Amino acid sequence: MDTRFSTAIHILIMIAGDPNPIASEKIAESVGTNASYIRKITSLLRKNGIIASHQGVEGFRLLVKPDELSLSRVYSALYNTDEVHLFDIHQNPSDKCIVGRHILPVLSDVFKEVERRAEDEMRETTLFDCMKKMRVLIDN
Repeated sequence: MDTRFSTAIHILIMIAGDPNPIASEKIAESVGTNASYIRKITSLLRKNGIIASHQGVEGFRLLVKPDELSLSRVYSALYNTDEVHLFDIHQNPSDKCIVGRHILPVLSDVFKEVERRAEDEMRETTLFDCMKKMRVLIDN
């Protein structure tokens, strides 16, 4: 899995925590990447109505209240899907081996169940929940 999801949450926490629009360069510095990668992520978030930017004003602002923005919605915006997909299965196991013959349906069922549970958890978890956890760390 790539880092778009964690990067997007990082971006959104920064945007939500600042009343002023935040520029991609400042976000990139915090994330530890380059501004062009941040702009790719913010473009997806913008297209999905999560953040906004205005011509002539540098930076982004949040369009959805943190306590109403589920991690599931963020994931959907980034991967253009409503289904969480975390695992891939190797596609060419040997039919000559008893494990090889049966591994695909076994892992498919297991992975689908784990992804379903992750999807449920992501629907219940909001950006605000992430912000609260961060606040606890900052305060300690």
